[in-house]
Amino acid sequence: MLRTLDIENIAVIEKTTVDFSDGLNVLTGETGAGKSIVVDSINAILGERTSKELVRNGADNAFVSAYFEDIAKPVIDKLRELNFDNEDDNSLLLTRKISSNGKSICKVNGKSATVSLLKEIGSLLVNIHGQHDSQELLNPDYHFKFIDMLISEDSIIDDYKASFKELITVRRKLKALTTDEDDKARKFELLDFQINELEQADIRVGEREELLKRRNLIQKSESLITALNCALSAIIGDDENMGAASLIKSAYNDTSSFDEIKNISDSLLAAGDSIEESRSLIEDILSQIDFDPNELEKIEERLDLLYSFSGKYGADEEQMLAYLEEAKSKRNSIIVNDEELERLNNDYDLLLEKTVALADKLSEIRKQTAEQFEINVKKELEFLDMPKLQFSVQFSKGKLTSNGYDVIEFLISTNPGEPPKPLSKIASGGELSRIMLAIKNLLAYNDTIDTLIFDEIDTGVSGRASQKIGLKLKSVSKSTQVICVTHSAQIASNADSHFLIKKDYADNKTYTKVTQLDFDGRKYELARIMGGLEITDTLLKSAEELLRN
Repeated sequence: MLRTLDIENIAVIEKTTVDFSDGLNVLTGETGAGKSIVVDSINAILGERTSKELVRNGADNAFVSAYFEDIAKPVIDKLRELNFDNEDDNSLLLTRKISSNGKSICKVNGKSATVSLLKEIGSLLVNIHGQHDSQELLNPDYHFKFIDMLISEDSIIDDYKASFKELITVRRKLKALTTDEDDKARKFELLDFQINELEQADIRVGEREELLKRRNLIQKSESLITALNCALSAIIGDDENMGAASLIKSAYNDTSSFDEIKNISDSLLAAGDSIEESRSLIEDILSQIDFDPNELEKIEERLDLLYSFSGKYGADEEQMLAYLEEAKSKRNSIIVNDEELERLNNDYDLLLEKTVALADKLSEIRKQTAEQFEINVKKELEFLDMPKLQFSVQFSKGKLTSNGYDVIEFLISTNPGEPPKPLSKIASGGELSRIMLAIKNLLAYNDTIDTLIFDEIDTGVSGRASQKIGLKLKSVSKSTQVICVTHSAQIASNADSHFLIKKDYADNKTYTKVTQLDFDGRKYELARIMGGLEITDTLLKSAEELLRN
């Protein structure tokens, strides 16, 4: 609940601190004293839109801080969701600094936050209901929440939400698998072609390097054979010419018989042996060179294939084979997905049937709850001097959502004989405030928002009705902190804490102060409200009687 509100340089408030109590807190003061400024300050700290006009004249910036104690679990969960620290004692400090140029600096437990985040958190802390601010009551999208808070069987809501969440999860998986069946068929066809192409190619790691070496050898072989044959012809000769071997042998024969030139004949003999050795080597190499003339063409064709694959499947054989395995995996995945798709379709049908059945059950319980809710709201409104106002809950069937399929809207008829119409279209500010008060009184023990603010709920109602409103506010405040801005002595007399908002003047400046009143202070303030300018003993006595009663 809201424990302390600090305000600096907001409109005519220079600086003030308001320490709210449990129960019913009432703010009173003369018209124009600044009661609405306190509510505007609370709105600012809850992330509502503000204007630079809110900054006190002459000040560079305005500042508001709100300290909350014992925050509820939904608030704690929201803080964790938004990555804000949660204090061990479940307290919360919100601050907002508004500069004269309209910019804001917001913090949550000392950590910087945006205005939108402040609003998201603030919506779970305080519900402000004024003449022109009806919040959830004016929005039919929220009306189901009021009914659900009265349902005693919490399990049906939890069961439905769990089933719907599971249904959505399966639906998302189905959507992912069935996004584009034509696209999936095209992918399968392409993968199948690629796999067949790679498998038929029968690629081996290192194959391209071997082919390049073999092609090199073949390309050199023709020139090599020509050179070796020429060398062999020079050694052995032909039909027309004697070869080097014969010539050397003849020279040796001519010189070997002379001892005087034995060194020459020995040299010729050695040369003859060397030439014979060369001849033998040439003939051996020629006998080993053996290749198919078509082999080079086949090698070129294979290399062309591998080069073309390089552009599609990978730079080398290892990458091509890896691509093949990945393609097989993807193709298998599509096959498996088809099986998964069939399974998910079956699961979805079963879950849809289950979820719709739970939605039917939830709808039936809501309608039963709404019947009693209508009766109880009418009773509350009769007590609040609105006996002719008819209140009803309209049900229609919409799409299946996380909240069921019920479209729920509150209808009222303010005059007998008139058909009921949407509450948001025909209820006045005063009527809305009292309807909200009636509903809040019924929901007091189920509402998770700990602080409820009513801004001038007594506008346009009589003293008798104000007294009843005061009693209802007191009743609601037993389970929810209530802050009420009022001009009614009957309402103010029920307060657990009474704050006077008073305007003073000094040095040609206006100052507004917020003061918590004691018993005597409350008595004089109630007398002022009842009597106006002159406070008589009779008024003081009546005020004291109100307080003591």
